[in-house]
Amino acid sequence: MFASRYKKIGAKIVFYRKLKSMTQEKLADEVGITPQYLSRIENGGYTKCVSLSTLMKIAEKLGITMSELMEGVEDTSL
Repeated sequence: MFASRYKKIGAKIVFYRKLKSMTQEKLADEVGITPQYLSRIENGGYTKCVSLSTLMKIAEKLGITMSELMEGVEDTSL
């Protein structure tokens, strides 16, 4: 159920990261997480909940709001 949401969030992070010409290593360093963890988030492969704090830091470093990051992520099949 949440897997598709994680994939959408990850895809948006990749989009905005590339738009800013940032590497995974640079973004991960600025956020305070490992590049491997960021990679898993971006690929939707992290099945545990990503903390709100981590997502907020990622959004901040990408220069976007949480609303922009989460836009279109909601599951309308409920």
